[in-house]
Amino acid sequence: MTIDTHDANSKKNSVEKTEVLYGVDNATNALIRIASDANTTLYACIDSSGPPVDMKEIEPIRNAILDAKNRGVKLRYVTEITKDNIHYWKESMKIIDELRHLEGVKGNFATNGIEHISIAMLQQDKPVVQVIYSNVKAVVDQHLYLFGTLWDKATSAEQKIREIEEGIEQEYYKVITDHKKVSQILVELAKSVKEEALIVLPNDRSMVRLDRLGVIDYAIKASQVNGTDVKIICPLSEVNSKVVKKISDNAPNIKILNGNNSPYGIYIVDSQRFLRVELRVAEAEIFSEAIGLAFYSNSRGSAESFKLIFELLWNECVLNEELKKTYDRQKGLIKMQKEFIDIAAHELRTPIQPILSLTEVLRSKIKDNEQEKLLAVIIRNAKRLGQLTQNILDVTRIESQSLQLKKEIFDVNDIILNIVQDYRHQLEKEDNADDVKLLLLYDNDGSNKDNNVVDGKPSPVFIQADKERISQVISNLLNNAIKFSKKTAEDSISIAITCDKENNQVIVSVKDTATGIDPEILPRLFSKFATKSDIGTGLGLFISKSIIEAHGGRIWAQNNPDGRGATFAFSLQLLSSS
Repeated sequence: MTIDTHDANSKKNSVEKTEVLYGVDNATNALIRIASDANTTLYACIDSSGPPVDMKEIEPIRNAILDAKNRGVKLRYVTEITKDNIHYWKESMKIIDELRHLEGVKGNFATNGIEHISIAMLQQDKPVVQVIYSNVKAVVDQHLYLFGTLWDKATSAEQKIREIEEGIEQEYYKVITDHKKVSQILVELAKSVKEEALIVLPNDRSMVRLDRLGVIDYAIKASQVNGTDVKIICPLSEVNSKVVKKISDNAPNIKILNGNNSPYGIYIVDSQRFLRVELRVAEAEIFSEAIGLAFYSNSRGSAESFKLIFELLWNECVLNEELKKTYDRQKGLIKMQKEFIDIAAHELRTPIQPILSLTEVLRSKIKDNEQEKLLAVIIRNAKRLGQLTQNILDVTRIESQSLQLKKEIFDVNDIILNIVQDYRHQLEKEDNADDVKLLLLYDNDGSNKDNNVVDGKPSPVFIQADKERISQVISNLLNNAIKFSKKTAEDSISIAITCDKENNQVIVSVKDTATGIDPEILPRLFSKFATKSDIGTGLGLFISKSIIEAHGGRIWAQNNPDGRGATFAFSLQLLSSS
């Protein structure tokens, strides 16, 4: 705004002074003087607490202003137009050349470019009793600058009057640091809701704080009386369980979803107004003590944006609840399945042992070769059934994380020698042992891999582990190699098991010259049911991997570089004295 400074140079000989004038007569004369001395423009700022009494209630002041206007003086005013004073300003616009509205403007003053007057107290329909008068140039210039600043920020009075008369609310964006004022706004929002209230609360105590503030009661009333759609997203816990029950008992249509902790809360009313509040002290008991900065607006666009954010959060919470329910159902089914398998495996194992024992007794008494072969088939398949039962039990324990390890110190070479000897005897007894020549080799230092019998006792390799479980792993690897060796077209197959030390680790390897690992199976070799064999379940390697990893070790497999067979190996930590 450009201020006309013509008046400032018209009375150079005036003595500069600033004084406080008391009494109605003195105040009235000062106001008349400001209007009478104006040459080009009279600038006035009047807040909402003081309608234009100078133009309507006090005739001498009104006459002075009218006289100034008749002399060509422009009247330029800034004020706050409200529902309470709109009729005053509509009447005043017949005289005032330019009137603008400024929300929340404070202070009452006038200047003509030569003199300045501030009204100490201005009340509706009351005469002015005290003013501050000054013709000091610096003071006048300061208030001219202040008026120009306010004028530039103000909006058209006609527009504001139209908005008030048509019920149109002007958009506002307010950053509020007064926590008590935020509390009042929140309560007013809760009272005003008609169709929809969307609430996001940052933590479980927030709901308790809103209940103490009365907001929850207003939400319940809105749901009961108006059928208002109220949705609340809030972390749920024992802390706010009583408030949740209060809501569900009194307003079952209010929907509440369990949310996540967040640094802010949002209250959106009828897609028209919203309040966004930062959480400052999470554990505070009182709302005003818990909050930080607040942002309040009636912008429809912004309110719709926050509503969209709310809907995204709501859908996320709904999805999370559905996933949790599905997970709980699946967890229950898996638990029932495991319990069934565990019981079934135990029930299967109970009759297997007497079948094996009695069949062995029966075989020892039979002299007929054909009958002995039939009994051998029974024994072999009973052992397979027993191994399958044990595998199912082991898988159940592994998946329920109840696999127990009974660790002790032992020599790995001892158990390897015993296992190799058992498998050699087993191969000699099997009725198809002559179909494929299997050479089961063992050497602990790599020097005797071509000999079927190990010379001398191998040097001890001590580890601390579950002896029975490590024996189970070695047996699984050997059994796996033997099973696939028998499927080859070769006349002679060798299976070599070695035990080596490397970097404070013991590495046990089982190498065969059979068919090798199918490329399709290789990536998932140690997973459950990973097999293309017509015999076996694919559980042995899964169990072996779980046992070795439970010991902190590693297990792996690869096809041999020469294209014949595969090597399975595992590593475990050596005892420091080994």
